[in-house]
Amino acid sequence: MSADENVAKELVETLRDGEKGFASAAEKLRDGENPEVATMLQRLSDQRAGFAREIVELGHDYGDDVDESGTATAALHRGWLSLKDALTGDDASGVLGAAATGEDHAVSEYEKALEADLSDGFRTVVQRQHAAVLAARDEVKALQQAT
Repeated sequence: MSADENVAKELVETLRDGEKGFASAAEKLRDGENPEVATMLQRLSDQRAGFAREIVELGHDYGDDVDESGTATAALHRGWLSLKDALTGDDASGVLGAAATGEDHAVSEYEKALEADLSDGFRTVVQRQHAAVLAARDEVKALQQAT
């Protein structure tokens, strides 16, 4: 398996976790006191879905099947986020705290990916997405501090 394929599988799993996590957080806050926060979280969910599609399509272009379930580590992380989510309730600050934790994980996955020996085309995509994930993490953390 190529480095691109390994990294792509991990990132797709991370992105799908983020997509689901942001969508769930948006749903929790949609009818609360901060509907604009829900709108932002839904936008980030949509962004993650688009990033995952982009990586899957790129993998298909190279003949790699990167659209399969991920690793035990990713499953453990998803399980921890589910537990944390269950404990935070509908409080905007708690939900944003869980989202920030997920974003820290996503940033670390992208940084780990950039350490791999990636093809030039895939590296460009990963770098661009990494910058957007960093910006999203900063946005979530700023919003968490403001609430």
